[in-house]
Amino acid sequence: MTIAVSELSADVEPPFEEDGRPLSERLADASSQLVLNLGGFEGPIDVLLVLARDQKVDLMHISILALADQYLTFIETARQSQLELAADYLVMAAWLAFLKSKLLLPREDDDGQPSADEMAEALKFQMMRLEAMQEAGRNIFALPRRGIDYFPRGAPEGLPLTLRAVYDVSLYDLLKAYGRQHNERNVTALEIEPFDLYSIDEAIVRLREILPGVLDWTDLSAFLPQGVRQPLLRRSAVSATLIAVLELVRQGKADIRQDGGAYSPIFLKPANRPSAND
Repeated sequence: MTIAVSELSADVEPPFEEDGRPLSERLADASSQLVLNLGGFEGPIDVLLVLARDQKVDLMHISILALADQYLTFIETARQSQLELAADYLVMAAWLAFLKSKLLLPREDDDGQPSADEMAEALKFQMMRLEAMQEAGRNIFALPRRGIDYFPRGAPEGLPLTLRAVYDVSLYDLLKAYGRQHNERNVTALEIEPFDLYSIDEAIVRLREILPGVLDWTDLSAFLPQGVRQPLLRRSAVSATLIAVLELVRQGKADIRQDGGAYSPIFLKPANRPSAND
């Protein structure tokens, strides 16, 4: 039985209430308490384990009936000297009496409830787990302990320590870092302005209006729109007019020819109209 003795106070909180303090404060408070180990029982399972060891057999082969009788005898003896026995001891006595009655009576269908054998096996498992925990505790306390079996050396003298940052970078690295940070803070969306181009449909409409008045072969440059000075718009007008001429030739409404090489002038006239040079 382990008892923690601390300073008594009239406003001590009940032990079953949750302690809202931080873990460090609770550990510091626990380390300052006086702990007394009186060698008693830790609870009803501990009593059952001690009684089971008296049978001198393995826990898996103990007699649950004999164990229940021993525990009930222990409770009766304890109540003669200590009337205010803990409730969990009495609950265990009642449960063992119930288990003994189920073991002695013929087996019946329990409608899904655990059988007497299953309850007995569960009790054996609890005692085996408690025995393993006690053995592990004894092994831990048998290890060498600091301040009892061995002692630390004296605390070393502290040396003054000064930290100073040294940056080994080039001018390029500094400029690169500055540029990357500047670009990340000034991110803007790229907007492309629409182009003002001469469309093929406009060129076809223009040629259909001009072509009936053409009497002979005429240079293609004469059919280009006038007053176009922007380079991009003029190049689009040339390409759109050439494509429009090819479309009219396909439709049989115009004739086209080029006498020289690849870059010689292109001539145009209405279809089926005789030329003065023919």
